[in-house]
Amino acid sequence: MGYAIGMIGVALCVLLCGVGSAIGLYKTGSAAAGVLGENPKKFGKVLVLVLLPATQGIYGFIIGIIASSSLGGIEAAAQGWALCGAVLPMALSGLITGIFQGKSAVNCIYAVGKQDSLGGKLIIYPAMIEFYAILGLIISIMLVANI
Repeated sequence: MGYAIGMIGVALCVLLCGVGSAIGLYKTGSAAAGVLGENPKKFGKVLVLVLLPATQGIYGFIIGIIASSSLGGIEAAAQGWALCGAVLPMALSGLITGIFQGKSAVNCIYAVGKQDSLGGKLIIYPAMIEFYAILGLIISIMLVANI
């Protein structure tokens, strides 16, 4: 029973982080397509902004790999719930920050479309949202290590 609960938690973490990234990438990719349709020379300026929400999916995958290595020793339901709870910070922060980072990056992409020189300056706004995904990653790593 504990193994199944732990496995569900790990799968949900990877899934939710992937969903957050996919939604964020959908938004940034759509915005970039509009900007690049007007001026294809801005590809390099918008590329980093487009890809920022992808990191949450990567973080979820990392936690999935780390946490799945703990699944082998889980038998009791309490251990399964502990593992499920340990991956929860990354699961929720990955979902939420992926979506909101995408929304923030979309507006930055539109601004770069209007003024090229803003590209390097605007990356800080969606990057501040990244900080909270990194906190979720660190907390989940620490919690999984203590199971």
